[in-house]
Amino acid sequence: MAGIYIHIPFCKQACYYCDFHFSTSLKKKADMISALQNELFLRKDELRNQFVETIYFGGGTPSLLTNEEIQEIINSVYNNYQVVEEPEITLESNPDDLIQSELSPRAESRGLFESYKEIGINRLSIGIQSFFEQDLKLMNRAHNAQEAKNCLKEATKHFNNISIDLIYGIPNATNEQWLKNIDIGLSYGIPHISCYALTVEPETALESFIKKGIVQDVDDEVAQEQFHLLTNKLETEGFIHYELSNFGKPNFFSKNNTAYWQGKIYLGIGPSAHSFNGKQRGWNVRNNTKYIKALQDNKLAIEWESLTTTDSYNEYIMTGLRTIWGVSLTKVETEFGISYKKYLLQQAQRHIDQQLLYIQNDVLLVTSEGKFLTDGIASDLFKLNL
Repeated sequence: MAGIYIHIPFCKQACYYCDFHFSTSLKKKADMISALQNELFLRKDELRNQFVETIYFGGGTPSLLTNEEIQEIINSVYNNYQVVEEPEITLESNPDDLIQSELSPRAESRGLFESYKEIGINRLSIGIQSFFEQDLKLMNRAHNAQEAKNCLKEATKHFNNISIDLIYGIPNATNEQWLKNIDIGLSYGIPHISCYALTVEPETALESFIKKGIVQDVDDEVAQEQFHLLTNKLETEGFIHYELSNFGKPNFFSKNNTAYWQGKIYLGIGPSAHSFNGKQRGWNVRNNTKYIKALQDNKLAIEWESLTTTDSYNEYIMTGLRTIWGVSLTKVETEFGISYKKYLLQQAQRHIDQQLLYIQNDVLLVTSEGKFLTDGIASDLFKLNL
């Protein structure tokens, strides 16, 4: 089984914290749609012996596309690939796009959400980020708090498979506010929540504002405290913390993201999108003009890197530790060799002694106390390419 990720590199405006690839100009949108379809055609042999089980529209802001444009891309997938009978098709979206389109007059009698369902979308990932106005303004989000609530009120009437994004560790946001954010999300019966610590990425507006003293710097201790409040709250509400940043009710885990963490094959379509074929990682050019030009000339704008045994080991450690499935010591020995298993156990011992890691049924797992530190712990277990 394989997945297809489709990057839609357009946004209404730039969020201050974001370092993803996007443009706020929609002038090249039609050319981009054509280029995406051509890349899907040119790369169809890469999944010749695979069935596609997930199609994921990410970005950027995919909800800026019209239904017709989304339908064209989905049709290109079906025309060029073998797709399972009921694939998971996710659309990332912003509340303002969804609620404004849903409530505005439409030529069709059906609303936006029903139109999405008709063209095959069966899962929505909605970028709420916060239900507090001051947080949204600090991040320069395009929607306001009321639009976030209105959006979920309408979306839940039509979709049962909905995920929302929330951000913690926002400057000046108290623990009480953070818990209120979670409570509001839960009040809509959402079965999946993705939560991320606000991160200051290089060369973003947020970094510039912090350096100039306009915005208070993020506090890692506050973020860690809010992370633990989050995990405790959602676990008591019946959510499974199946990946470091992701919580789902049973049967509502993201199939697309789970495939990434479990090392399955996927195609990344669109500028800046990444791909994995089992032995190589690929990445498309991070430039809309260059991407479109290459595809207009029937050329791929992708670079590939072959993974060494050590690269593959390091990636397995990183992805495995982030999930409830952990790192199988048997798999490490079988796929990478006994020397890698010995090295892993040696490096892990300090974290085991500190009760940040533990071994259960021959699987290395992160403890509750260690979860917020997972990425740092994983880096201690990495092996260097020699």
